Amino acid sequence: MKANKSLIAGVDEVGKGSLFGPVFAGAVILSKANELKLLSKGLKDSKKLNSRQRNHLVPLIKENSIAWSLGQASAREIDSIGIRLATEKAMLRALEKFLSPPELILVDGKLPIRSWRGKQQTQVRGENHFPSIAAASVLAKEARDALIKRLSRNFPNYELEKNVGYGTYVHRKALIKFGKTYLHRE
Repeated sequence: MKANKSLIAGVDEVGKGSLFGPVFAGAVILSKANELKLLSKGLKDSKKLNSRQRNHLVPLIKENSIAWSLGQASAREIDSIGIRLATEKAMLRALEKFLSPPELILVDGKLPIRSWRGKQQTQVRGENHFPSIAAASVLAKEARDALIKRLSRNFPNYELEKNVGYGTYVHRKALIKFGKTYLHRE
């Protein structure tokens, strides 16, 4: 493998707009050959895939990545420092798990990670342009959804197993009726 110059990591977050639980971030480094392989297996923006499709892709992404990692920031951190900083923290936590920093990171959206000291490029709807961002999105979405579904057993009134923390009608009505849990965001 070449030096870090060839290592480009895609980074994406999930759960930013949720009412409950942490925000997750995924970071994935792919070779060009494995980008094509994963695209041929159906890799695309996690929002355009159903749960079964994402679940099928997770082991393929992990097996075909040069490196992958996840990071998160808790609901308390979100309340304390705000969603933007918490999202950046989750992304940094994912990137810091790599053995060596990538030469370039591709960040989904228009906002850069302000405390990242290396090179970065932002891309609105990056999952549609860079397979590594799409892969990061899929890993983060499946990991976060799995966590929220496990937590739903402790909070049955909110239908978290169905809405994974987002503000559906049933979830909002349950908040009015039962109030917030300690994992709901302010």
